[in-house]
Amino acid sequence: MSRSEREQDLITYYSNEIQARSGRALPEPRVARRTAFLERLRDEGRHTVIELGCGPGRDGEAIAGAGFAYTGVDLSPASVEACRALGLDARVASVLELPFEDGAFDAGWTMSTLLHVADEDLDRALSEIVRVLKPGAPLAIGLWGSAAGGEQVWEDGTGFGPGRFFSIRTDEVLRAALERYGVVEEWVTWDGDRAMHYQWAVVSVSWGRGRLRR
Repeated sequence: MSRSEREQDLITYYSNEIQARSGRALPEPRVARRTAFLERLRDEGRHTVIELGCGPGRDGEAIAGAGFAYTGVDLSPASVEACRALGLDARVASVLELPFEDGAFDAGWTMSTLLHVADEDLDRALSEIVRVLKPGAPLAIGLWGSAAGGEQVWEDGTGFGPGRFFSIRTDEVLRAALERYGVVEEWVTWDGDRAMHYQWAVVSVSWGRGRLRR
């Protein structure tokens, strides 16, 4: 399956699932980490935040509501429309090619998004995220991981659309990837379902590490 095919399947699925996702509560550990992350940004005097994979704006609404200048990006036009309906700045874009200048944002936030990026594209995605952040900016990343890892197309039987591509990474693989782009300042995991766990990290990004040339 090509990258464009994977992305189109994701757009179809999440466009159809938008209402269900909008009404779904976020896990408490994620909400608590978000609160702590925003407190850190406030303490450090940071103002602009970009979210990669904004979905219907569940995190975005909280970030903007806390007083930050928020920008969300998502592959799904339906997700972007949902964010705009909440009064959020959101744009259709791929994490592999972001329509922003170098160093445009003070901080980054991306939850359960990079697991839809194939291993072969992960460095390109991380490099692009680092490019649009200021040097030293904190980047919060959340992903589903497992002890085995692996890539697959998952059919969940919900009827929302075609199977979605997932790249599930072990803790060791993910940490090694993140360390190519900065200092991993926080690393926490908590149990989930389907024999997976959630991986949470905050990286202080560095332009001098692993950044790919455009």
